[in-house]
Amino acid sequence: MEVKNCKSCGRLFNYLTGPRLCGECKQKLEDKFMEVRDYIRDNPHASISQISEEMDVTTNQIHQWIREERLIFSEDSMVTIQCENCGASIRTGRFCEKCKGEMAKEMGSLYKSSAPVMQKKDRDKDKMRFLDK
Repeated sequence: MEVKNCKSCGRLFNYLTGPRLCGECKQKLEDKFMEVRDYIRDNPHASISQISEEMDVTTNQIHQWIREERLIFSEDSMVTIQCENCGASIRTGRFCEKCKGEMAKEMGSLYKSSAPVMQKKDRDKDKMRFLDK
C-alpha cells in the first residue's frame, strides 16, 4: 500500500488502485456523476458544453464517463464521440460496433492459432501412473 497525495484536494491517503483520489473526493465525484446523469435524463437534447456549464463539471470528465460507458445518450441526442479506431460517431464507449467485431474476430483467430493442439499419444504419456504393491 502506498501513501499518495489526492489529485483533487492534495491530502495524503492510502492509495490502492484506480484514480489518485482520496475517498472523500471519490465520493464527491460519484455524487457529481449522479447529478449529471439525472440532468441528462431530464434534458436529453443538451450538448456536452451545456451539461458542463449547467452542472459545473469539465467536458473532459463527461467524455471520460462516456468512454467508460457510464453515460449513454439517446439516439435523438446531438452528443456523439469518435471511435478511437476509425473515427466513426458513437454514443458511448471507445469503439464502434464494426471495430469491436473486427477486434473480437482478430482475438479469436489469435487464440485459435496460438493454442497448442495435443495429440492423443502426447496426452497419454502425461498421465499419472500408480504402482501396485
